[in-house]
Amino acid sequence: MSLSTAPIVAATLRPGGWSFRVALLLALAGVAVLAGAVAALLIFGIGIWGNNIPYVWGFDLIAYAWWIGIANAASLFAAVLVLRRHGLRTAVNRFAEAVALAAVLAAALYPILHLGRPWLFAWTIPYPATTRLWPQFGSPLVWDFWGIMAHVVVTSLFWFIGLIPDLATLRDRAATQGRWAMARAYGLFALGWRGSVVHWHRHQAAYRLVAALVLPLLLSAQTVVALEFATTLVPAWHQARLPVHVVVTGLPSGLGVVLAMAAVLRQALSLERFVDAEDMDLLARLLACAALASGAAYAHELITALLLEDPETRAAFAARAFGAGAPAYWGAVLLAVLLPQLLWRRALRLRAWVVIPVGLLAAAGVWLDRWSLVVGGMLRERLPAHAVAYAPSPAEWALLGGSAALFAAALLLFGRYIPVVAIFEVRHEETRAEAAEEER
Repeated sequence: MSLSTAPIVAATLRPGGWSFRVALLLALAGVAVLAGAVAALLIFGIGIWGNNIPYVWGFDLIAYAWWIGIANAASLFAAVLVLRRHGLRTAVNRFAEAVALAAVLAAALYPILHLGRPWLFAWTIPYPATTRLWPQFGSPLVWDFWGIMAHVVVTSLFWFIGLIPDLATLRDRAATQGRWAMARAYGLFALGWRGSVVHWHRHQAAYRLVAALVLPLLLSAQTVVALEFATTLVPAWHQARLPVHVVVTGLPSGLGVVLAMAAVLRQALSLERFVDAEDMDLLARLLACAALASGAAYAHELITALLLEDPETRAAFAARAFGAGAPAYWGAVLLAVLLPQLLWRRALRLRAWVVIPVGLLAAAGVWLDRWSLVVGGMLRERLPAHAVAYAPSPAEWALLGGSAALFAAALLLFGRYIPVVAIFEVRHEETRAEAAEEER
């Protein structure tokens, strides 16, 4: 059956409805809260946060590691689909790439804000200066700069290269409708695309090349977070398993957000023909598999701590899993490992009212894991005067909520002005289906 791409184009070119305006207004209100929290931080300093001895890290590193995990999982998922030429890429690749890019932008805030003097963040950048001074390349702050910069560049390229043919389609459709301003805007970013054989050959080569670059980049970006932990003296932050734990336990967050977004876009934009029941079924099963892999990482951590680790590391794990940090630890297991197992039932994974909360709660469970890892890792303290619980301040909650609002606003603008399903991939699948029918 032929699939017309007109609904995808129409959803992009038509004026936004009241529901979009209300959602965008709420997201922008959250961004305003973020701006206020940043302004308060610049004026009063990081003393407005709940960080203190022994909790020298709090929401700043928790949120940074969490957003990076979402971006990595979404980018890894999209890149593997492109490299494998899997049919699921037609339905979900475009907004999976958008999720990754929006999450990277949210994550990029935290390495700057937690510096204490955020206005001096340029000092972490190696640039020629008359002072002939270079950053301290052994500092985790410089690692953050390189990790975020590489992530932004590669993720943006991966997203933009896939967009070019569709931007040319929007340019032509907008010109046909007499909407010259939109036609010029889309034409500027379409880079003169004409759809020639040479253009397609170079586009596919570049798309697959950048997709291949995504894989090592994402693994290195996540392991840099674990390497930053290893530069400290905190017990349980030095095991060789920690990079693997950070990568694997981050998978349910990215896949959960992609699954929830697929369900929302499918309903809101009437895209059932393009993101069909089989696509949703496969996405839900992938989330359940990622949750199982995350559960294996938790099991490995438990067995290693009980049988192989030194007494200090074993005591630190016991404080996280069975002491004051137990609610966060077991909350992460419940939400990110056990809850997604409901999706093995087909009747549940095809219900939007099930997959949306399960996907978002899986992401919330990974956030609890990062809380358990960062705050729980510093629970044990030798001095009784320091034996207090970490209490995040309202300013930290405002930063976290504001970064989530920034993420939501970026996705809303993406869904409004960019085709949420790859038009050229739909046409390619349609051409292949027609060729198969002719052969029969």
